[in-house]
This record gives sequence, C-alpha cells and structure tokens, in this order.
Amino acid sequence: QVQLVESGGGLVQAGGSLRLSCAASGRTFSRYVMGWFRQAPGKEREFVAAISWSLGNTYYTDSVKGRFTITRDNAKNTVYLQMNILKPEDTAVYYCAVKTTTWAINIRWDNYDYWGQGTQVTVSS
Repeated sequence: QVQLVESGGGLVQAGGSLRLSCAASGRTFSRYVMGWFRQAPGKEREFVAAISWSLGNTYYTDSVKGRFTITRDNAKNTVYLQMNILKPEDTAVYYCAVKTTTWAINIRWDNYDYWGQGTQVTVSS
C-alpha cells in the first residue's frame, strides 16, 4: 500500500504561482514514476506532468510547457509541481499519482497504481 498526501492548492489570480506537493509513504519499489493529473468540471482527466524517479526524466503536456516544472526530493519522498504564469484554464482538481515497477513515463491515468485525494486549484481572471 502506498499513501499519497497532497498540499499546496488554493486560489490565485491569473499570472500568479502555486507549488503543489505530494509526499509518498508506505511500501517501497525499486523503480517508479510519479505524475500529476488534473480534471476540470465536465472534462476528462488530463495528464499534466510526470517524472521517472530513478532516471529523472520529465514529460509535460503541451499546454503547461514553459510554465510548470516537476521536481523530486529523494530524502523526503516528495514530488513537487511548480506552477507559474497560471491561467484561468488551469483551474481544476489536481491529483498526484504513482505508477510502480517502471521507469518509463506514462500519460494514461488508468495505468497508474496509486492516487492522492486531489487538491483544488482555482485561477481567477
């Protein structure tokens, strides 16, 4: 069992910044990927960014490239999503997720094994 605890969501004006955190605990794996997804009202769950823990490879969806940065802290077993130049269309519930037993980044939500509870990000115009 893996537990994911998220924090950092909130309300911000367009152009502002937020940093989301996701701390993982529980059983360990030899290799895994941690990622962020988001879901806006009436829309499908969307891949945002992911990082391969052992290799450090990162991947971003086109709409956030140059604005969002995913990083990891090995000592804290924590992944971060730094979100800059936020836009109203970034408003969504953001979910942290883990895919185990692989270093390869995957953008399909149904391929991930564990999920956080989600944190609301609201960007006002």
